[in-house]
Amino acid sequence: MKALRFLAAPLAVLALTASVSVLAHEGPSEKVTVLQDELLKNVPGKKAMMIEVDYKPGQSSIAHKHEGTAMAYVISGSITSQVKGEKAITYKAGQYWYEPAGSEHLVSKNASATQPAKLLVFMVLSPDEKVLIPLEN
Repeated sequence: MKALRFLAAPLAVLALTASVSVLAHEGPSEKVTVLQDELLKNVPGKKAMMIEVDYKPGQSSIAHKHEGTAMAYVISGSITSQVKGEKAITYKAGQYWYEPAGSEHLVSKNASATQPAKLLVFMVLSPDEKVLIPLEN
């Protein structure tokens, strides 16, 4: 049992590092910070992640989809978001939205060219599911 504990910490760090690298993409991009990445004891086979996304003025994410369910909350500034099949909506600080698993997120950007924006994202997914999958052009 002690050996399992010693392995758990390095594996958790590896999983966290892998999760962050999945979020990275080429070119100037938003800053993504994984705040929590926890297996759900009451829902076997699922984990919860809490991610903070910081956008500089005018910055945007690449078009992508998530394998897991995502709920987003604007901490500061304003964010324009568009999921395939829906119109683009600009959310201000204190507003939030939901994206079902597999949604194609066509637009996610700071709505301001002069002010930064910050987004908190809570996701539920299987441990082997990808947080972000870039969409092909």
